[in-house]
Amino acid sequence: MFYIKDIYEKYKQDVYIYLVSLTHNPTLSEDLLSETFLAVIKSLHTFRGNSDIKTWLFSIARNKWYDYLRKKKDTTSFDYLTKLYLSQEEELEDSIINKTIVEKIMMLLDDEGERKKDIVLMRIQGYSFYEIAEKYKISESSARVIDYRTKKKIRELLTKEGLSNE
Repeated sequence: MFYIKDIYEKYKQDVYIYLVSLTHNPTLSEDLLSETFLAVIKSLHTFRGNSDIKTWLFSIARNKWYDYLRKKKDTTSFDYLTKLYLSQEEELEDSIINKTIVEKIMMLLDDEGERKKDIVLMRIQGYSFYEIAEKYKISESSARVIDYRTKKKIRELLTKEGLSNE
């Protein structure tokens, strides 16, 4: 079986570099690295070996990053996550999504049904297509298609109503 000391020594640098790539903050990355390995200690007995241990560690680290973002609501708002979801990278600096657009998006998502709404909200919150596929017992491709089509439909409806940020 695995020994936590060996895992820590072998992967700590890789996990730290991964966290820095997410956070762009070395100090925060060190804190999240500690939290990641605490979570590993608590859940090592649940690791079944279905994936590479490094993949599992990165998944835990990413979830610790998401937990941090969720707790830090004053700096990472739902508006900001929605903006990231709907905007193209080059448009992020120029586009501003206001409360009316967010409310309209939520209203449109309500019309799409629970599964589609949850898939889109999971993407907004930063979950991977793999994680979404696992939750809904569908393929990653299906998760991508559902997300893409729902996002496209929302964009079209927002544009039609003159609320688009594009």
